[in-house]
Amino acid sequence: MAITETAYAKINLALHVRGKREDGYHEIETLFAFVDAGDTILAKPAERDTLTTVGEFAQALDNPFDNLVMRALNTLPRPQGLDVTLEKNLPIAAGLGGGSADAGAIFRIVEHYHGLPEDWHFRAERLGADVPSCVKSEMAIGRGTGTELEAVENDMAGMAVLLVNPRIPLPTAPVFKAWAGEDRGALPTGTAREIAQNGRNDLREPAIEICPQIADILEELSREEPFQFEMSGSGATCFALYEQTAARDEAARRIAGAHPEWWQMTGKLR
Repeated sequence: MAITETAYAKINLALHVRGKREDGYHEIETLFAFVDAGDTILAKPAERDTLTTVGEFAQALDNPFDNLVMRALNTLPRPQGLDVTLEKNLPIAAGLGGGSADAGAIFRIVEHYHGLPEDWHFRAERLGADVPSCVKSEMAIGRGTGTELEAVENDMAGMAVLLVNPRIPLPTAPVFKAWAGEDRGALPTGTAREIAQNGRNDLREPAIEICPQIADILEELSREEPFQFEMSGSGATCFALYEQTAARDEAARRIAGAHPEWWQMTGKLR
């Protein structure tokens, strides 16, 4: 029987870069959150693994058979294959963990059919630093490169979310390379709301240097005075959180009218 999974869009409600490691990666502290919308994956048992990509951003995948969906399938032992259709609704290189979210959804699909191996976290970690968080797709604090996960009191579930992207891919590596190298302090403590309110995104300024449109989006998102607005991850997607759905929808309508070239998605925090 076929099943459908949402690859939930990942946003960073705060992202503190603490330093560069000897292995070239960066030490970070972040608050991962997930929106109840994203890519859609349909899967059914098959003799061998197959992948079909559809949706607005399907053509942006340079090699769909070498993306994180196929890599996730290849890393999980199973007695049978899966016929997978990926509806790519999230933009590529957008700070939303799109590929990692797709991989996380594959882990949940395999868990449904066969269960996961005991070392699933290690297998997820090898695919990408934020893949382990995307497997669960639950709000969590991430440390190290983002793979060390800690529980946090989620007092933000159900908040309305607006995501906006200028349709400009922004790969992670150049943004981290442009980071000034200054440790501006640890992630705040407390509930998710307290961390989100008192945290920051240390990659915002280096990302704006590469993609100035991010500053334009943040300015637009500030106008309805949302609970929080910030760039997600390494960009270029920005988010705004609202206590009331009507305020989010009004902001979405206004921004779509002023900037029809920008991509949008709405949802709620999980």
